[in-house]
Amino acid sequence: MTPSDLRAWQAHMGYTYETAAEALGMSRSGFAKLLAGDHPIDKRTALACAAIAAGLREWPSKPR
Repeated sequence: MTPSDLRAWQAHMGYTYETAAEALGMSRSGFAKLLAGDHPIDKRTALACAAIAAGLREWPSKPR
C-alpha cells in the first residue's frame, strides 16, 4: 500500500485525519506520517484498511 492508496482509502471512507487514525487505532500524527511517506505502510495497516472498507470489526476476544 502506498501513501496514495491510503489517501484513496481515506477519501472512499469519508474519513478525516482524525477519524481515519481512530479507525486504524493510531494517533493523528502517526496517520499523517504514513500519508507523507515518512514511515512505510505495513501489511497489517493495509489489511486493516481492507477489513474496515469491507465492514468488518475487530475479532472477538471471547467466543459468542
